[in-house]
Amino acid sequence: MTLDIKDKELLNLVQADIPLVERPFLALGEKLDIPEAEVIRRVQRLKSENMVRMIGGVFNAASLKYNSTLVAMHVPPDRLEEVAAAVSRDSGVSHNYAREHHYNLWFTLTLPETEDLDRAVEALAGGAGISDYLNLPAEKLFKIEVFFDMLGKQAGPGRNRPTASAGSGPLSEQDRQVIKGLQRDLPLVEMPFTQLAGSLGLQPADFLNAANSLLDRGVMRRYGASLKHREAGFSANAMSCWKVPPEQAERVGAIMASFKAVSHCYQRRTYGDRWPYSLFGMIHSQTREGCAEVAREIAKKTGIADYMLLYSTREFKKQRVRYFSD
Repeated sequence: MTLDIKDKELLNLVQADIPLVERPFLALGEKLDIPEAEVIRRVQRLKSENMVRMIGGVFNAASLKYNSTLVAMHVPPDRLEEVAAAVSRDSGVSHNYAREHHYNLWFTLTLPETEDLDRAVEALAGGAGISDYLNLPAEKLFKIEVFFDMLGKQAGPGRNRPTASAGSGPLSEQDRQVIKGLQRDLPLVEMPFTQLAGSLGLQPADFLNAANSLLDRGVMRRYGASLKHREAGFSANAMSCWKVPPEQAERVGAIMASFKAVSHCYQRRTYGDRWPYSLFGMIHSQTREGCAEVAREIAKKTGIADYMLLYSTREFKKQRVRYFSD
């Protein structure tokens, strides 16, 4: 797909921060100096060409009383398709990839905190006939910022937002309804939030006030588009796994998170010699060598030399987590 400069500027804007206002495409058009109707046409084209995956809210799972984990399975190659399909059918699984490693199937599982996450992982593995697996819940989050810079600039996207905490307050029933609406793909019309609000029986002003409150409180991390990274030109991604002494985790995690090419950075559970890698950083680049170069720079800056890169070879499932789903 051929992109002009306005397409690239628009892609950066819609990834980072779609305004939660009555006419968001008008607001975007004012930033780009193009008419509202042209913004809508361009987004429609970007979606039809599979550049934009969907537009909606990205939420802080913990603030919604959900827990999540990363799971790695060793699956016999001749059963990979079968097991991946079984895993993907679970509604709690949002991302599911084949990667180049002994542990060749990696997926994320997110469930309400009322459900036992360890037991759910055990049931998934047992149901698929897999005995060799790792359950790797996060122990500390250093960064979540999925952003593919279409212009190659160094400035970070979006605006700084608070991290959701106990101070964000309990969710009201209206909050829950609005969250359901914000998880739907944004209609490409002049007043899309009016349409979403109407589908929930809410007034547009009430819907937008609640949506902005969720954003300001850190319950919603951002409201924007997710791109198909390969179509956006970032055809390589590697999950970098680092063996870091516990006393150095804070320092190394902070350095790793500072790299623009790193979208996610977590400290996770380890399993002794079986799996000694405690820090994970997702690296995106246009090539595998680009990912490897970022990893070498991280190693140089952190002084950590024991790491590996797990490249994804197939995407079985990728979607945003659906909260409060029936």
